[in-house]
Amino acid sequence: MFVAGKPRMDVVALLVIVILPLRGILKISEALAGFSDPNVILIATMFVIGEGLVRTGIAYRLGDWLFTKAGGSETRLLVLLMLATAGLGSVMSSTGVVAIFVPVVLGIADRLRVPPGRLMMPLSFSALISGMVTLVATPPNLVVDSALRQSGWEGFSLFSFTPFGATILVVGVLYMLATRHCLAARVDRQPLESPRRSLLDMIRDYGLAGREHRFQICPDSPLVGKTLQELGPRRQHGGANVVAIERETRFRREFLSAGPHTELRAWDVLLVDVPRSGITGAALAEMRSKFGLEELPLQGTYFTDQSQEVGMAEVILPPDSEMVGKNLLQLTFRRRHHLNVIGLRRGREAFAGQLVRERLRQGDTLLVIGPWKAIRQLQTQMHDFLVLRLPVEVDQVAPAASQAPLALLCLLAVIAMMVTGIVPNVTAALVGCLLMGLCRCIDLESAYKSIHWQILLLIVGMMPFASALQKTGGIDLAVNALLRLFGEREPTLLLAVLFGLTALIGLFISNTATAVLMTPVALSAAQHLKASPYPFAMIVALAASAAFMTPISSPVNTLVMGPGQYRFFDFVKVGVPFTVLVMIISVLLVPWLFPLH
Repeated sequence: MFVAGKPRMDVVALLVIVILPLRGILKISEALAGFSDPNVILIATMFVIGEGLVRTGIAYRLGDWLFTKAGGSETRLLVLLMLATAGLGSVMSSTGVVAIFVPVVLGIADRLRVPPGRLMMPLSFSALISGMVTLVATPPNLVVDSALRQSGWEGFSLFSFTPFGATILVVGVLYMLATRHCLAARVDRQPLESPRRSLLDMIRDYGLAGREHRFQICPDSPLVGKTLQELGPRRQHGGANVVAIERETRFRREFLSAGPHTELRAWDVLLVDVPRSGITGAALAEMRSKFGLEELPLQGTYFTDQSQEVGMAEVILPPDSEMVGKNLLQLTFRRRHHLNVIGLRRGREAFAGQLVRERLRQGDTLLVIGPWKAIRQLQTQMHDFLVLRLPVEVDQVAPAASQAPLALLCLLAVIAMMVTGIVPNVTAALVGCLLMGLCRCIDLESAYKSIHWQILLLIVGMMPFASALQKTGGIDLAVNALLRLFGEREPTLLLAVLFGLTALIGLFISNTATAVLMTPVALSAAQHLKASPYPFAMIVALAASAAFMTPISSPVNTLVMGPGQYRFFDFVKVGVPFTVLVMIISVLLVPWLFPLH
């Protein structure tokens, strides 16, 4: 049913919960035990924490950082994404990391106009590889370490896994670069264009590129202490128009509406629109000198790098609008709506003259710019104009952006608790959820909506299936048969068999349960061969994280299946060769770093 895709995966999981007790294989309490599993609660809480990072804008800022560093290169973006995911996943739940990164990657894919499928599987694979980087990265590593200590051996150190994880990560990046086009073969045929317009579309249609400037007010500037109204009409300054003001406060950067009564301070940064027909380069330099302004660099076209705080909207004038026949100075548009008009279109043509002096006509489309809060309030205005369209970026605006520093502190607190182990991971995550709510980074409604209940049901449903395999002896049967076949052979071959067996069992049960089952087998095999237990324990730990072969072999893969528009066999055709590659690397490296004798 998983392979066929019918019924849905979460429905199949519910069927497992129902059928196993009816057949007498499990008790009803055993079939429902997954609902009380700490890992299920951990996954749910990490969804909530991830939503808190999205609502406060941290996730989008991370996406902006990746997008900026990638410089429009899909190859560079994929490398940075995999490195960032593996690095973060080495100190916290890989499932939580993917839950945080999925909306970020979807946003970046949309901005780069690439299919999400080319990035989602690299995201999940790097998250799985992160489990091979440090001792605390994933529970199977701790299971193996505990088994070694209980057998009287010293356990692994925090970075015992790092040489293997780092090597596999490098190979994984190269592998995903080579196979990403295969992933997108089906998706590429789907239309990528969004029916909604973006900020870049509006900038192009109104010819705004090149008109943007960022000026910082120096402490000795004559503007300090003055309001915008005191500077006089914009026509006195070549039509230069302050559209927003950046101001640094103690804990964050604040964006102010450029209202007539806004008082300017030293070190404020002015976002200024300068029409090409309004002022020459020499006159602009003279204005900077006169007002004590320092020009700052821009990272995006026409303030798109500020799209979390500053947005645009198109409004149209109906025939009965009182704005018809008047110009912008007469309308005092900025004073009334806390927004600036920066563009005018009549039909398909953008107006190129002096906008402030132009009398408006019915059917004119105006482009306004300013804080998103003011733009949303335009939708309540129905008299003089109608909001024609909002850009797609409005959906990505963080509603709790002011709480970003607190959200980051909450995340760091959760990571610290997980790394130090002062409380169980699930307790640390629950504390993080409460802190997010206390700091107003997320509300109850958005917290409940953020949890992917279908994924949780899938995981809960597969847990009793694992118990059924154990209880009926199916796993023991396979393990004993393979040990009889390979137990007396070359130890390196036995390492390969243990890796393959662990990875195969991991297709059906969780990687933690797989480690619990296979670690005693591995240690017994080492004792039988009078070999060191460390290479056998390490091979099991690495194989437990090598859940690359199917979308149900790990919650990480399940998370990206929908956003990446994958089918079941997409994971098979990409994951199986990579698993074999990881097995070869592990079998070669493990005996070298942890000698067999």
